[in-house]
Amino acid sequence: MKTVSIGEFKANLSEYAEKIQKGAEYIITYGRKKKKIFRVGPIKEEKPFKRKLGLMQGKAKVIFHDDWKMTTEEFLGS
Repeated sequence: MKTVSIGEFKANLSEYAEKIQKGAEYIITYGRKKKKIFRVGPIKEEKPFKRKLGLMQGKAKVIFHDDWKMTTEEFLGS
């Protein structure tokens, strides 16, 4: 990871953008003391979260009795 001053980064933004697209990372510094203010790098693709089905299978049981009834209004919550 290379260190670059904010002035140089601003002056050569398009060049740095091309390098960042190829995978380079930079730490941007500011002021005479070259204080590190932020890091710039490529966006990493995130994998979509896969939800596991059936985690509770065999751990719980739901029983509906034969005389259990629900009206349409109750089901719709109105």
